Amino acid sequence: MPLKQQDLITLVKAALAEDIGRGDMTSLSCLEPFSVKAEIIAKSEGILSGLKPALLAFMIVDSANIIMPLKKNGDSFKPGDIIAKIDGFNQTVFASERVALNFMGHLSGVATLTNKFVGKIAEAGHSGCKIIDTRKTLPGLRSLQKQAVVDGGGVNHRQGLYDMILIKDNHIAAVGTISKAIELLNENIETPEFHLQFALHKDEIKIEVEISNEEQLKEAIGCGVKRLLFDNQSVDELKKLTKLAHGLSDNLKLEASGNVSLENVADIAATGVDYISVGALTHSAPAADFSLNVTDQQ
Repeated sequence: MPLKQQDLITLVKAALAEDIGRGDMTSLSCLEPFSVKAEIIAKSEGILSGLKPALLAFMIVDSANIIMPLKKNGDSFKPGDIIAKIDGFNQTVFASERVALNFMGHLSGVATLTNKFVGKIAEAGHSGCKIIDTRKTLPGLRSLQKQAVVDGGGVNHRQGLYDMILIKDNHIAAVGTISKAIELLNENIETPEFHLQFALHKDEIKIEVEISNEEQLKEAIGCGVKRLLFDNQSVDELKKLTKLAHGLSDNLKLEASGNVSLENVADIAATGVDYISVGALTHSAPAADFSLNVTDQQ
């Protein structure tokens, strides 16, 4: 779910307040105000994301700054590429620089890592399998990180706890069995209170269940579940569980997660799962590298 414009402005303003505080002491103490032309230059290669909050930082600090993006989110870039040009005043451009580059560097890093995972399974001929994200995101940045996953060619899983039912191992342990969890679920999603709180009809609610073994797989399918999560399974176990699942029911959607890397993602995709969720996309992506260079001053 993309951030609303006002929410994005609030986020960028908070980042600017964190960095600028009472003011840019260095620029205010040793620079006379003058006009500058500057460029944001790529110093690494990857996939662009985070352009909107980055450029918004320059405009929030000084509405007179003029920003001209030369690339858009989802575009590839390489060292030396110009991402955007800026006409403005030295003090406000320099005050905006770090926050802008932080947003763009982190989010482009997420998009770039996502694109590497997508590329690995495509190269192996498994493009029908989708790379998806998780809830392992930085607090306050989830919407931007999930958009970066899309910019990198991935697909979003649930946005949060509020838009999908995912019965995991702890839920199953708490109620005893998958069957009991589904029984309680079916009772509760029929209530007016549930419908009012989540604004979804029961037929619109997506349900997924985490599966640890063949017995749980059979139990979940027997309860009518159409999306299954295989967590922390070996490739050999994934092959067996996927084959069994497809033999028991049509129209299933199968997801694998846990210990996924660029080295093994193609092997996981080859097991026949539909989705591979990768927490590292948002919690461990290396930042892309950008810099701001002044090209002219008056």
